[in-house]
Amino acid sequence: MSQGKTERVSLLDTWSPETDAGRRAIQEQLERLLANARFRNSKRCPSLLRYLVENTLDGRTEHLRERSLGSDVFGRPRDYDTNTDPIVRATAGDIRKRIAQYYHEPGHENEIRIDLPPGSYVPEFRLPPVNPGEVAVRTVRLSRWWKRLGLAAAGLMAVMAAVLLWPTIFGSALSRFWAPVLEGSNTVLICVGPADKLRVAADADADPLFIHDIALQDATTLARVASLIHSDGRAFRIQGDDATSLADLRASPVVLIGAFNNVWTLRSAAPLRFTFEMEVPNNRYWIRDRKNPARKDWELDMGLPYTKLTEDYAIVARFLNPATKRMTIIAGGIGQYGTVAAGEFLTSEDSIRDLAAHAPADWEHKNFEAVIATRITNGRIGPPRTLATYFW
Repeated sequence: MSQGKTERVSLLDTWSPETDAGRRAIQEQLERLLANARFRNSKRCPSLLRYLVENTLDGRTEHLRERSLGSDVFGRPRDYDTNTDPIVRATAGDIRKRIAQYYHEPGHENEIRIDLPPGSYVPEFRLPPVNPGEVAVRTVRLSRWWKRLGLAAAGLMAVMAAVLLWPTIFGSALSRFWAPVLEGSNTVLICVGPADKLRVAADADADPLFIHDIALQDATTLARVASLIHSDGRAFRIQGDDATSLADLRASPVVLIGAFNNVWTLRSAAPLRFTFEMEVPNNRYWIRDRKNPARKDWELDMGLPYTKLTEDYAIVARFLNPATKRMTIIAGGIGQYGTVAAGEFLTSEDSIRDLAAHAPADWEHKNFEAVIATRITNGRIGPPRTLATYFW
């Protein structure tokens, strides 16, 4: 993208283009965004997003404040009351939702990413995982990522201390289930997403750094899976979804943790019978059954506080991914509690033994997908319950 100069960037960090070619690339991506129906059909979002991006590229970010934007973009008086007229905040929140929806659509994964971080009106830019025509130099700072685990790290360590006491030899059902993933000498990749990526992207008052954190519930599942793999004597490595490329998924078996906060879970599950669906503006998130698309009982209103949820749903799967030719495990819930239940299901001898009892012959060599549920009481989950299974 640069002429005579390579711009160094970390996938966990923002990209500040240092060349005219880089700035032109961002302008071209801005035009792609605004040409999309999600922005084209909006009256206010295109003008605000264009103003923010162009001023940021020109280095004029000091005046990107709510009252100034209301005046410069929407023609409000210089001294207007932003509390009674929150047009800038409302439009910025709408932009964040539309951006999240745009990049969730298949076909945009190799594009430059333009984000409007929560709590700020200064856009951020990130290079795609794969940049056609050039291999960009990227440095994944895993130590920095782990430092941002915050309280989740403490929870992770506590759970790891407990689950590492598991015996190294599993029961037969659990061993047979994981055998296609753990056989061979490849290191297993565990890919986990940040906490509430879409919810944070739509929340104008959220801490921008929160998007880098891993949720405690995802850390719990991560610990369970890592311990299981370690107990079998296999090596594993952990990466964030933003730091993971398609080449990584083609290099080794992978366990994908999380759903709407993990882009690789959404992409990998998309061709399967059970898939994740969402309507961000209405806070509707559900699991869709392709054989019964009218079914909507596996659905959550994610506008509710987590403390108000009484049920969560998840997809668990083990299959040979046709896009990567590698075995793939999915442990993803609609909400965070569903991901915990998925992790418990996939590492529980009892759950897998029950699955095997109702599975077709030679089930351990077949692809598998299931929808599970868990009851939530005062923030505590019940055991995973299997609602539907599919083998092929």
